[in-house]
Amino acid sequence: MGAHSFVVEPGELAIVRLGPDEPVPTWAARTEGFVSITRTREELSIVCAVPWVPDNVRSEGGWTALKLLGPFPFDQVGVLSSFVSPLAEAGISIFAISTFDTDYVLVKSDGLDAAVAALEAAGHRREEAP
Repeated sequence: MGAHSFVVEPGELAIVRLGPDEPVPTWAARTEGFVSITRTREELSIVCAVPWVPDNVRSEGGWTALKLLGPFPFDQVGVLSSFVSPLAEAGISIFAISTFDTDYVLVKSDGLDAAVAALEAAGHRREEAP
């Protein structure tokens, strides 16, 4: 498992919940910035910049993304666990998103300093965003 490098992604994110049969809205289908769209039988979940989300949509803003600096091979075990365990021990809630190359862990923006401190105390290294 070991320690990993991470960056704090710029901007405040919102987590949006829509119905499972709703189409992906045009405001979420942007090409700039961080966007994650996941559809299941139960919901359509979107993570995107707070300003993109219309007022009449069920959402929770105030999240900041921490990006683990990958890529990580699929057979590497424990990457996400080693990163989120110190956050859990510090009582910090997370929302995790994985991509082909890496993992993103969202924390509430008002708890960002505590999250970074917990990660650094566990040996993880914060890098400056490019």
